[in-house]
Amino acid sequence: MSMDHAVRSLIATARAAQRRYERCDQAGVDAVVSAAGWAIMHPERNRALAEMAVRDTGLGVVEDKITKNHRKTLGLLRDLKGVRSVGVIAEYPELGIVEIARPVGVVAAITPSTNPGATPANKIINALKGRNAVIVAPSPKGASTCAALLEFIKAELDKVGAPAGLVQMLPSPVTKDATLALMRGADLVVATGSQANVRAAYASGTPAFGVGAGNVAAIIDTTANLADAAALIARSKTFDNATSCSSENSLVILDAVFDAALAALKGVGGVLLDDGDKLRLQAAMWHDGKLNPQTTAQSTATIAALAGLARPELSRAAFLMVREDGSGPDCPFSGEKLAPVMAVYRARDFDHACKIVADIYRYQGAGHSVGIHSFDDAHILRLGLELPVSRVIVNQIHCYATGGSFDNGLPFSLSMGCGTWGRNNFSDNMNYKHYLNITRISRKIPQQVPALEDIFGEYFSKYGQ
Repeated sequence: MSMDHAVRSLIATARAAQRRYERCDQAGVDAVVSAAGWAIMHPERNRALAEMAVRDTGLGVVEDKITKNHRKTLGLLRDLKGVRSVGVIAEYPELGIVEIARPVGVVAAITPSTNPGATPANKIINALKGRNAVIVAPSPKGASTCAALLEFIKAELDKVGAPAGLVQMLPSPVTKDATLALMRGADLVVATGSQANVRAAYASGTPAFGVGAGNVAAIIDTTANLADAAALIARSKTFDNATSCSSENSLVILDAVFDAALAALKGVGGVLLDDGDKLRLQAAMWHDGKLNPQTTAQSTATIAALAGLARPELSRAAFLMVREDGSGPDCPFSGEKLAPVMAVYRARDFDHACKIVADIYRYQGAGHSVGIHSFDDAHILRLGLELPVSRVIVNQIHCYATGGSFDNGLPFSLSMGCGTWGRNNFSDNMNYKHYLNITRISRKIPQQVPALEDIFGEYFSKYGQ
């Protein structure tokens, strides 16, 4: 069987399953959603998936992947609990509008090697909440983990009587041609991972949601609690060896607190490299201007060994820091590193800090998010008003908070839209709403025609007619 024929067969199976599934009521859909969630949250299965992910991709930390699989899925299920996604979901009598949720059909879910369990699960659960079928195109390295996840999901879906073929994946070996064929044949593409995959999704001719590149910068302001800020940054940067696009890649520290902040960061395991070690690390992490995959999501000890860094404390460091002044291709540490390595900038004042972050995002990461450790509300608001970011994360573990957390109001997600800044068509955390069509019934309401004076009165009085 040719690959194109195999993909068409998967899509045909998915369409048949989806037509049956869309007849489910809300209770039936919610049972399917719970089944898919429990498939990854069951402790033994969660551990098996985490161990397989690290073994087969070579990326990340088993215990952190267990935390991620559990936390992201539990948070998503919390967000979805009690949410209507079948039939009438909203009524606005004053507008004469009734909203009805409708499926989008067959979803092509493109997923990365960095989160081969949590990201497919998140997309699958959101798709199922909307009464859709879903076919996953995993990264080649993550295919084994995805296959195991889908076996667990199938077993749970069988318990609740869900149609066979509702959740599938491309057969291994997963190829670019098969992924493209899937994207072209589906009704919606949701793409997380490399920018090449995102661009392919947008170019597929199928409606698509794709995410932008991460390259998070965080500001340590003069009003920050430095001990707390250092602890939060360390937790974020070291979690799963920085596989997350939401891990800090640069710290911009205000001059007045620079030395004290650096001391606090060293106190939680950070090590600042000297100029010689910085050059050696740069040579190891970038080859011909491209990030070396051998350093991606590895421990500091592994990265230090690859770079030939001899200082004994580097093998015990939680994360590495390098001083940086510029941004762009000639300053590669200003870009995304996907490793426990951070560039550190010294800002004269808050104006300068904003400029540094803006310069970094002109190079890479525009639209994603910025972190700030501060109690100055004016400074916090300014970031939201001026910087090209979709999220401003305040005094939090950035890699947790950006994708939703139990102590903030953002939706739980592993796919963050970056708006037009990041060449995306949305700036939300991807959630169940992106997997729905909405039909609106419109009834007549009392006519409301404004007088010209109501619309133009202020304009006329100021500028004349």
